Amino acid sequence: MDIERSDLIEFLRTHRQFLRFTVQGITDEQARQRTTVSELTLGGLIKHVAATERQWATFITDGPQQSAAVDWESVDWSDPPPEVKAFMDTHRMTEDETLEGLLATYAAVAAETDSLVETLPDLDASQPLPEAPWYEPGARWTARRVLLHIVAETAQHAGHADIIRESLDGQKTMG
Repeated sequence: MDIERSDLIEFLRTHRQFLRFTVQGITDEQARQRTTVSELTLGGLIKHVAATERQWATFITDGPQQSAAVDWESVDWSDPPPEVKAFMDTHRMTEDETLEGLLATYAAVAAETDSLVETLPDLDASQPLPEAPWYEPGARWTARRVLLHIVAETAQHAGHADIIRESLDGQKTMG
């Protein structure tokens, strides 16, 4: 494996570990608890990061997935349509989910992504981004850029998780 791929995997593993460290020793109830004005919870973040990583890894191999187009600017957030509710559910730890189960899913997703990085024929291969108001029309991302995005997303949410955990019981990931 070349240095670039090793670096990408190491960077992913480092930030995943920061996120996993943040939830060590908490209960399912604590993982569902909101500690700030945000809707974010520790369990919801684990679930979201796993789903997002899987979605982007699938994008690398299969391109944009066909789904119902959502006009995000006109969503009635007090009564969102089913496709928006499904998206929102990827951010929430439900009563029937356990932190252990979410972490196991995250570990499986991480192993799949690491394997993809190791075996992908070309990091320069690109796919067209799906149509969305936050992407430039006609934009394409390389596998490399997608992997860097996964790293950034994981790091950002590890920071969110650190704030939530510190608010929960004072534990800090670093410092």
